[in-house]
Amino acid sequence: MDAAEFRKRGKEMVDYIADYLEKIDKRQVFPDVEPGYLRPLIPDCAPQDPESFEDVFKDIEKIIMPGVTHWHSPYFFAYFPAASSFPALLADMLCGGIGCVGFSWAASPACTELETVMLDWLGKMINLPEEFLAGKHSQGGGVIQGSASEATLISLLAARTKTIRQVQSEKPELTEADIMGRLVAYASDQAHSSVERAALIGGVKIKNVCSDDTFSVCGSALKKVLDEDKASGLIPFFFCATLGTTPCCSFDKLLELGPICNKENIWMHIDAAYAGSAFICPEFRHLLNGVEFADSFNFNPHKWLLVNFDCSAMWVKKRSDLTGAFKLEPLYLQHHHQESGLVTDYRHWQIPLGRRFRSLKLWFVLRMYGVTGLQEHIRKHVRLSHQFEHLVLQDERFETCAEVVLGLVCFRLKGSNELNKALLKSINEAKKIHLVPCHLREKFVLRFAICSRTVESTHIKFAWQHISQLATDLLKTWEQKHHQQ
Repeated sequence: MDAAEFRKRGKEMVDYIADYLEKIDKRQVFPDVEPGYLRPLIPDCAPQDPESFEDVFKDIEKIIMPGVTHWHSPYFFAYFPAASSFPALLADMLCGGIGCVGFSWAASPACTELETVMLDWLGKMINLPEEFLAGKHSQGGGVIQGSASEATLISLLAARTKTIRQVQSEKPELTEADIMGRLVAYASDQAHSSVERAALIGGVKIKNVCSDDTFSVCGSALKKVLDEDKASGLIPFFFCATLGTTPCCSFDKLLELGPICNKENIWMHIDAAYAGSAFICPEFRHLLNGVEFADSFNFNPHKWLLVNFDCSAMWVKKRSDLTGAFKLEPLYLQHHHQESGLVTDYRHWQIPLGRRFRSLKLWFVLRMYGVTGLQEHIRKHVRLSHQFEHLVLQDERFETCAEVVLGLVCFRLKGSNELNKALLKSINEAKKIHLVPCHLREKFVLRFAICSRTVESTHIKFAWQHISQLATDLLKTWEQKHHQQ
């Protein structure tokens, strides 16, 4: 394919994507395929001779689309949102076109410098304390990671290195292995599984801290487990606080937890993967109060800020904590500006060496929506979640299971877990809308997350009528079945 054909085909692809997104509500949200559907549809090996673009293009609808779950459909209410917008898609095209691998400043100065500035823009939008920003005299700064899972792992590994060095400076007789065996990380029993996975990769113990009636961790619960572990000779070194938990969007009590972590010299990382975007709205910013006690903080613009995956924003108070843990300088990666103090080499802030020019997506979206446009997007989703909550509460057969703060409603039929599993099964088998469940204590709960950029009040009403009708049908058969027994 030469440049002339690329121009022609590029325009066709843009039209195809625009049509796909404009008419996505006409597609069934969840696919009708069984595992292994794709293999029989394509040859066993790659073609020896080139095929035409037309041949490839026509196979998109024939082979790919039948197996796609349409995350951007206004009938998709599962997981959390996966952000997308036309400005972000255009920026991603430019990122792919430039095709740089920005592991150092010298590898592509614009790639590094735009990222530093964009993370400062974003940090100011959520009113992050100054020390997290990359100002002239700051020790902190921001970086784009691939996901919140990566940000948690990076912060845990940096905390581990920092603690080992600290303990060894006080007790030189202890080996690294001695210390590693005693290190303990902590997170809420509601925290995302990626926190446990980070500890697994980091080779350290992790303990769950019990959450309270609102599914939040408070200071006294953390203090209790810390005191017990220190008394038995363990070394607490890392606590991951969650703002907007995956099961029910609850918020750990930062103002209680932060001072404890600071006093005990424990690294506090804040995972606000979904909820963090909402902090651009002044009415939700109080949920971030206490961030001043944290060592690192992360949220995903690729969830709720109209920037497509992957774009996970992470800030640290002291960037030397990261670079101190991951810095290696082979000759082929060195450049003559690196000692100037004016440049950032982001390879020291992350797990991979290579990195894409992801800040272009932020730059396009922040400029073309403006802060007010993004605030309106967040507020609309929150309004729609309260609309759905209101519909649930009007039906006495149903109950909500957690406070609705942002764009997630946790609800269920009053009754057994088996009944609610049957309801979810009937919802997802009908494939008109898509939901996923969670467990809150012993209850099986349905999660209704407002996800799509194009979702409107009419889609919420449709979803509720559909759920309500399926519940009516289910309860009839359920009663008959139990009556016969």
